[in-house]
Amino acid sequence: MKKTISVGLIVIILSMMLGCAAHVHKVGQGAEYSDVVENRQWYILWGLVPLNEVDTQAMAEGATDYEIKTEQSALDIIMNIFTGMITVYSRTVTVSK
Repeated sequence: MKKTISVGLIVIILSMMLGCAAHVHKVGQGAEYSDVVENRQWYILWGLVPLNEVDTQAMAEGATDYEIKTEQSALDIIMNIFTGMITVYSRTVTVSK
């Protein structure tokens, strides 16, 4: 019985990880160096209403060639398990220049 529950929990956790998605946008030639700036975007009502504004142009600090990546990272998934009870979710926004 314990083995069945353990296997079930592992399958549920792995299926949740498969839902991770990342969107990558290249501006100009894309990232040329390894300078990375990261912020977290927060949403309420299951992602319908943004709570804060993440300005990717300000994060790029005037660079003409950079890459924007938005994703739901492993840390976001862990935090969303707890904050999702009150319909608050997050995504990570990374600018590489």
